[in-house]
Amino acid sequence: MGTIKLQNIRTFSFHGCLLEEAKIGSDYRVDLEIKTDLRKSSLSDHLKDTVDYVLLNKIVEEEMAIRSNLLEHVANRIIVRIFGEIPEVSRILLAVSKLNPPMGGDVEAVTIEMEEYRT
Repeated sequence: MGTIKLQNIRTFSFHGCLLEEAKIGSDYRVDLEIKTDLRKSSLSDHLKDTVDYVLLNKIVEEEMAIRSNLLEHVANRIIVRIFGEIPEVSRILLAVSKLNPPMGGDVEAVTIEMEEYRT
């Protein structure tokens, strides 16, 4: 098995329970780690033999563009899409962070992290 990581994917999105968050948006950071078999691609040197990280990034960006009240909900959508579209992925570790959340304190980020295995 091997690991592919996409670190610090930055988006401007409109997630949150507050009406203001839906209107003005916020900065987000997504960190994605997937497990897959990299042996074939390490020998063949062909993109078709691995998980294309461009597709992973596209899925993250598309799902982050769909408004959700909760970070957990958008994270679950990302996980479901990756498992649905990329059968070679066996495990996903995903962190979604809202940067400078509007919570009345000096907080750099709020992060939720989810880990799922293909069943």
